Amino acid sequence: MQVVRSTRLAAGAAIGVLTVKAYDLLVEGGLTLDVGIGRRIQPLGPVAWEIAAPRKLVFELIEAPYRRTPRAMQDKLQVWERGADMVLAAHITHVGRRKVTTVETVRFHEPDSIHFRLVRGPIPHVSEVFDLTETDGITTLTWTGELGTDFGVIGERWGTLVAGSWHRAVEKSISAVTAEAERRTSR
Repeated sequence: MQVVRSTRLAAGAAIGVLTVKAYDLLVEGGLTLDVGIGRRIQPLGPVAWEIAAPRKLVFELIEAPYRRTPRAMQDKLQVWERGADMVLAAHITHVGRRKVTTVETVRFHEPDSIHFRLVRGPIPHVSEVFDLTETDGITTLTWTGELGTDFGVIGERWGTLVAGSWHRAVEKSISAVTAEAERRTSR
């Protein structure tokens, strides 16, 4: 009887440890569950920013780290493969105490748009577009996309949490691009 109890406790502890590790991998983007069961899609954006700078400059500032990643950004962006109009890149984002890594393809359609598609991350599907238009030297940068999760309502709730973090990460990046574009334009 004692052996059975010890074996059950050990098995329960092992299952608990594996569950915690799987959750950590899922949250940090190391494990993507993409089963297509109960897929729910939710919109990202649209969100628009007005930037007092030419569209070409704004596009170049977004594209530049993917073409040649500055040393200061190497803890946030790692380009794994570069092509003429597309890269495969790992994006590292700190969310609370966790370091979340997503891998995305990034396609450049100069000077009109930049397209992102998730390859690996904490959810199975993200597709985003940054559209750039210019009127009288002011660039409007519009972000739209969609985020998809599996497992019905449970996945949808998870997706809502991820979408909030995703939105904050985009806001932070665009804020930096806006500041630099406007700084360069005001010279």
